[in-house]
Amino acid sequence: MSTTTDALGPTSGNGAAARIAEVAAPGPTTDPHPPRGVVHDVWVVARRGLVHMKRQPEALSDATIQPIMFVLLFAYVFGGAIDVPGGGNYREFLMGGIMAQTIVFTSFGVAMSLANDRKNQAVDRFRSLPIAKGAVLGGHAVANLIKAFLPIAIMSVTGLIVGWRIRGSVVDAVAGYLLMVAFAFAMIWIGVLLGSVVRTPEGVQGIAFVALFPLTFVASTFVPVASMPGPLQVIAEWNPITTLSDALRELFGNPNTPTAAGDPWSIANPVAYTWLWIIGIVVVCAPLSVRLYNRSIAR
Repeated sequence: MSTTTDALGPTSGNGAAARIAEVAAPGPTTDPHPPRGVVHDVWVVARRGLVHMKRQPEALSDATIQPIMFVLLFAYVFGGAIDVPGGGNYREFLMGGIMAQTIVFTSFGVAMSLANDRKNQAVDRFRSLPIAKGAVLGGHAVANLIKAFLPIAIMSVTGLIVGWRIRGSVVDAVAGYLLMVAFAFAMIWIGVLLGSVVRTPEGVQGIAFVALFPLTFVASTFVPVASMPGPLQVIAEWNPITTLSDALRELFGNPNTPTAAGDPWSIANPVAYTWLWIIGIVVVCAPLSVRLYNRSIAR
């Protein structure tokens, strides 16, 4: 039997070949960027959105300037011409509606963010990254939920300046702010759904304005429902924006339209009715948004 001597030591002919193949065979490779989990990926995308908001403060006008403008406009221009049924300060009646309207408009921001990502081809870059499915939509949702705290704080301060006060208990006040945050989260998923279907910022802007703006006015946001014509009154009574406005007034202890025996269940139970809408929107829109978004970027 012949033997050879090399850097690996003395080996037989067949053994040498086996030894050389063993050394030449590549060992197990490690991923230089192993996945860190859904939560990490969602936060990375969310942090990116927050950085964009910081670098483009003009994009926050809907969360900063608009709430102040509506509070001052209706409090000082229209406030003297509107009476609150049951009595009370109109400015305190107004704040529940202004807060509800601003929370509804949170869906507009996330839809615009998704549309801009499509326009700037950021979606294609996300697809090439080893991130979890749903991290992009989840990140946008988290970023806009954090953004929603800004108008809530600004509206609260502006309301205190014009004469609004929280007259309910501490528990009810906390419940009111939690209701606003929860409704903002639900509206964000409506915005995600819109941004998953509409590809351009211009399209999002047109559809959101036509769909959301009338809904915020056919409600008890600025005037009592009883002052509306019959058909609009029926729509307003079951409009979740009406019940959100009334629920905030109830929880903050502010003037509100007194309920009567023949009122619909939504008007008699605004807090419960609003929570039902929040749960329904999230349960329906969140999985539907993910499905439509994945289908749209796969084309």
